[in-house]
Amino acid sequence: MGAYQSSAPFMYGEEDEENQTPKSEEVCPEKFEKLSMLPLIFLIYFEVAGGPYGEESAVGAVGPLFAILGFVIFPFIWSIPEALVTAELATTFPGNGGFVIWANMAFGPFWGSMMGSWKLLSGVINLASYPVLCCDYLKLAFPSFASGVPRYFAMLFSTMVLSFLNYTGLTVVGYISVALGFISLCPFIIMTLIAIPKIDPRRWIALGEHGVQKDWTMLFNTLFWNLNFWDNASTLAGEVDHPQQTYPKALLSAGILTSLGYLVPLLAATGATPLDQAKWVDGYFADFAVIIAGTWLKYWIEIGAVLSIIGLYEAQLSSCAYQVHGMADIGALPKSFGARSKLFNTPWVGILLSTLTALAVSYMTFSDIIASVNFLYSLGMLLEFASFIWLRRKTPKAVRPYKIPLSMPGLVVMCIIPSAFLIYVMTVASKNVYLASGLLTVLGVVLYFLMKLCKFKMWFEFESSSGSSHNSEDN
Repeated sequence: MGAYQSSAPFMYGEEDEENQTPKSEEVCPEKFEKLSMLPLIFLIYFEVAGGPYGEESAVGAVGPLFAILGFVIFPFIWSIPEALVTAELATTFPGNGGFVIWANMAFGPFWGSMMGSWKLLSGVINLASYPVLCCDYLKLAFPSFASGVPRYFAMLFSTMVLSFLNYTGLTVVGYISVALGFISLCPFIIMTLIAIPKIDPRRWIALGEHGVQKDWTMLFNTLFWNLNFWDNASTLAGEVDHPQQTYPKALLSAGILTSLGYLVPLLAATGATPLDQAKWVDGYFADFAVIIAGTWLKYWIEIGAVLSIIGLYEAQLSSCAYQVHGMADIGALPKSFGARSKLFNTPWVGILLSTLTALAVSYMTFSDIIASVNFLYSLGMLLEFASFIWLRRKTPKAVRPYKIPLSMPGLVVMCIIPSAFLIYVMTVASKNVYLASGLLTVLGVVLYFLMKLCKFKMWFEFESSSGSSHNSEDN
């Protein structure tokens, strides 16, 4: 294994406009292992899914037929375009920071900073949802965790323990994700095998006793929450072994694993029992396990849910922490924000900042958390698609180890379809979400100009601004 390469990807002092390929800089000895293919696959898997937990409400919203069609069709509308864009940009411009670097290169430091604000805020707010979910599952076995001091203590304790685990190293987190993924998927494999003889395909189009009530907003929110965040792993590109070759294969493998992980249990559960729409809420798979196999499988699924939440938390925290590190690399945040642990080489400031922010918003309800995450994430993704199109036009001769085999009109169509869905998600948000997202966006603007003031006054040390083809600040 070669020497450790810095996550700071761009050294454009000697910029070649005809071939804008990133150069890296040696900063550390080779004792720190890079992230390999298998751990990266499962980190992407946990960024996006973490198992079929949470897809039950899609059936409750529109019935089995449209829920199944949703999980078949939606990846082509949303997941595949997002994964393809991530594969091309992460291999062309690899470095910690991912989408922040891309927006910075495409449109300059202001939009790079806004991308960082939107994605980081959506990430840390999403991070806060996992201890909440963990307590919701634990209260089934331990009712004292339902509310009050025990619940808040459980969320605090679990958050701190899981954050410390992240501090011990990305490679450790990656291999733990492999184990968590295997253990949490096993009960669904067993459930499916037991259910196969009882499957009646006619139940997939069943209407139930009184017909199926349709809640399309719930369906779209469920699909979006269960199938987004494909680009989050791009913030780890500086830590991946041979990212140009590894990322496309890892994204493809994680995509197959995610699709099968959602569809197979859904087909088994909806096909093996008559439809009772009211029962299809989050957690129904555990009840179905009792019907199909007994309480032992229910307990395994509930344990798997907690393990899956741990994997989701670790993957999301890694993405947030390395995004902070990447923003420090390109001068969007003070250089001190990119500090690494000498013992584990992890970005401890990014981990600490993300953890404290997640704790601060953990008082929000789960539904408010998800609505706020979706809105901020949509803003960031609209900017990401625009950055992708502009970088393809702006740097046509850049070396692209992976390149989407479409001409510019095809790329525009590919990005417009998911962008229309993003706009839809934003239009159905509540007034509270608009207010919260608007205030957080204003906070992002204030942060950008505050950082400019800090640079001008030299209150903090910054890396020289890089990653933009024009090497200049916005005016």
